[in-house]
Amino acid sequence: MIRRRQFITLLGGAAAWPLASRAQQDERVRRIAMVSQFSESDPDAQSSLLVFRRRLQELGWFEGRNVRFDIRWTEGAGSVAQRRKIAAEAVALAPNLILATSAVYVGLLQEQSRTIPIVFAGTIDPVGGGLVETLSRPGGNTTGFSSIEYTIGGKWLQLLKDIVPRVTRVAVFRETTLPGTGQFGAIQGASALLGIEVSPVAARNAAEIERAVSTFAREPNGGLIVTAGGLGGEYATNHSIIAIAAQHRLPAVYPDRRFVTPGGLLSYGPVRADQYRHAAEYVDRIFRGEKPADLPVQAPTKYELVINLKTANALGLDVPAQLLARADEVIE
Repeated sequence: MIRRRQFITLLGGAAAWPLASRAQQDERVRRIAMVSQFSESDPDAQSSLLVFRRRLQELGWFEGRNVRFDIRWTEGAGSVAQRRKIAAEAVALAPNLILATSAVYVGLLQEQSRTIPIVFAGTIDPVGGGLVETLSRPGGNTTGFSSIEYTIGGKWLQLLKDIVPRVTRVAVFRETTLPGTGQFGAIQGASALLGIEVSPVAARNAAEIERAVSTFAREPNGGLIVTAGGLGGEYATNHSIIAIAAQHRLPAVYPDRRFVTPGGLLSYGPVRADQYRHAAEYVDRIFRGEKPADLPVQAPTKYELVINLKTANALGLDVPAQLLARADEVIE
């Protein structure tokens, strides 16, 4: 994950990046259409995009010389009709490749084209969602990097128990309209060993989250887990689930650091920038003649633990020194 100082260094040194010591590219300009579920002002999204562009440059692809970007920032496009229109616009550009940041857009892009290569840099369950045939042999025009492994669910529960030893009840928020229910199965598997009762909660909007949390918080020793999926995109950006958890003084574990920077307690999830770095490598391989169908979908290899100490203090939690020592980032 790029920190602020690294981000500034990358920006300042962009013009001086050396040419990659690889075979000379031909002079054709490849067009990359990128469809992002986030806002253009999102600092994490910009950091990931910068990593993607930097890796492409290291591989010999330079914007304005042999590659061109057309980026669609789509935060706020909540309806399927809006998203389908955005996907159609991206395909209408006739790009050489499309980079997508969420499973929702991958599926809509596939509806529009089965020939333009699509690389995704974050999906929950590409096989379960019907985006690829298998992880090892995706088939079709789509491949990329999944954003989660199901076993991480047990890790979320353990982290919640580590930071709040008294917790005995956990509400697990999940998006039932998206694949990825294996996350809850992993949480269930760990719950018996930890002596914690877990309850699934399907919520589609802030009002439903508020009702569910309000009911759950009536009993003591509770905590929350937000799984990766629809909630991870929409409610991380508008901060509603973070505010509701704080209002009811419930400790919560999230799948992504973008929940923790505005006030969430703790997150454990893949390093997004690393996935974008590898996505650039797949783009390079496709531009050099390989087919998406032959490039295996890969799981995350780097994870990060982020703790918001200010939030912990507000909840009256004494974060164990061992947990702080394990953290990749502590927000104070």
